[in-house]
Amino acid sequence: MQKRSLSIHAHRTSIALETEFWDVIDRAARHDGRSLAGFITALDDERTAQDSPHGLAAYLRLFALSFVQKGHS
Repeated sequence: MQKRSLSIHAHRTSIALETEFWDVIDRAARHDGRSLAGFITALDDERTAQDSPHGLAAYLRLFALSFVQKGHS
């Protein structure tokens, strides 16, 4: 597990994910042209707008899985 700290809407938080998931999320953020914090903030906004039952770490894992399944490398 790798823990990273970042700010989401000016709130400092830490997220722990496996390195493989961070690798995919880093690629997705670059692909989207956003900083990691900006990218994760957008995903968190999406998660809350959808009233997702998943916490942020689980949502990020599911996002990473979907990103890879769609053929992004």
